[in-house]
Amino acid sequence: MMTDVFFVSRQVKHGKGLADKLRRLLSGSGVLDCMAPKDLVAIKLHFGERGNTATIRPPLVGVVVDTVKEQGGRPFLTDTNALYRGYRNNAVDHLNTAVENGYAYAVVKAPVVIGDGLTGKDYRLVAVAGKHLKEAKIAAAALDADAMIVLSHFKGHELTGFGGAIKNLGMGLAARAGKLVQHSVVKPFIGPQCRGCGKCVSWCPVEAISMEGKAVIAADICIGCGECTVTCPHRAIAINWKTETHLMQEKMAEHAFAAVQDKIAQGKIGFVSFVIDVTPLCDCCGFSDPAIVPDIGILASRDPVALDQACYDLVCQAPGLAASKLGEAVPAGPDKFRLLYPEVDGTVQLRHAEMLGLGSRSYNLVHLSE
Repeated sequence: MMTDVFFVSRQVKHGKGLADKLRRLLSGSGVLDCMAPKDLVAIKLHFGERGNTATIRPPLVGVVVDTVKEQGGRPFLTDTNALYRGYRNNAVDHLNTAVENGYAYAVVKAPVVIGDGLTGKDYRLVAVAGKHLKEAKIAAAALDADAMIVLSHFKGHELTGFGGAIKNLGMGLAARAGKLVQHSVVKPFIGPQCRGCGKCVSWCPVEAISMEGKAVIAADICIGCGECTVTCPHRAIAINWKTETHLMQEKMAEHAFAAVQDKIAQGKIGFVSFVIDVTPLCDCCGFSDPAIVPDIGILASRDPVALDQACYDLVCQAPGLAASKLGEAVPAGPDKFRLLYPEVDGTVQLRHAEMLGLGSRSYNLVHLSE
């Protein structure tokens, strides 16, 4: 069955800016029909690591908050603690980072609630009939909310090919222990390019890396978070891309399904994705690389799989930018994410999510009048 995915372009027309277009999208797509007056509405997003500047612009999040309030909802922003060592692995640092990145109450007009609590242990076990999992550890705040609006920054990702709504649900609503389950299949190794700079040592959350002239990873301690693969300035750390990222994506999709299966069944969830600042890496990085394609627009749907597929297709159909990690101008058509990460098939998460019943990859793109 074809699912409607609604779209507004980034281009400004008739003096209507992005905030105006977002309001049009929210009203025209019906994604806010998932909530009722007085509902506690979780607005799920990624606040970004300290130093990241490509997350969803806080004033646009404020537009969503205002619209939820106008319909009688009681919104709060939420995300879960990170697995890696950084500025978001506990609620105190996470809240401070959210404020520093612009998600302060004065800007967004909603409180921030860290979904899995102070140290990532505020979660519940949710049954899921998955290929790999029978239960998932999901943040309590996400389960307790009456309704949910999922705001996703669509971008590339070094382990999953791309990150969209499925990743925002699967990795983003899992407690830290659930993130560990997903990453546990990823086992990086040090290649000959290592220059012994030690940067990976400072970012490893479990001190699995030591320096013996060059970096050495203790496989029995490593939790597979993959942070070292991103932080290494010499690209000396790799993983077994052909098998490990495949399994990680499937586990991620199963966590996503566990997190929202009840809300989808009850019609209490909607999804909005921003295909703007399509960076090559996750917002977990403490920096933001240039976008790989021009800004495209904002999409919305009640189906996260159809939404991710539509976003993926639009990025592939756009021309690639030479002043990006692509390294050269790329014509419209080729898969930009496979050009970035040839070893990673990001469509694994789409296929597995569809198989689970999270949604459908078949969609009808509806261009809303602007």
